[in-house]
Amino acid sequence: MISVLAQERLLGATLGSLLTWAVVFEQRRSIYKSINHYEPRPTEPIFGRKSRQEFAHMWNKSVDSTFGPMIEYLSSRGW
Repeated sequence: MISVLAQERLLGATLGSLLTWAVVFEQRRSIYKSINHYEPRPTEPIFGRKSRQEFAHMWNKSVDSTFGPMIEYLSSRGW
């Protein structure tokens, strides 16, 4: 016969395992439910065509404003 202490430890381990299994099962179930009901919207990638065009436009404006006076100076000198 198993001692009372061993029986209590076995009972505690069994109940703890069952509780852990139940919690994990419920969490997985809620995750799978949320994934199944998710309807992805068609979105543009981070670096999609529109974003690249906007970035190129901003880049060109900043280069023009930064180097514009130097280009005007060099153009007036005949370069």
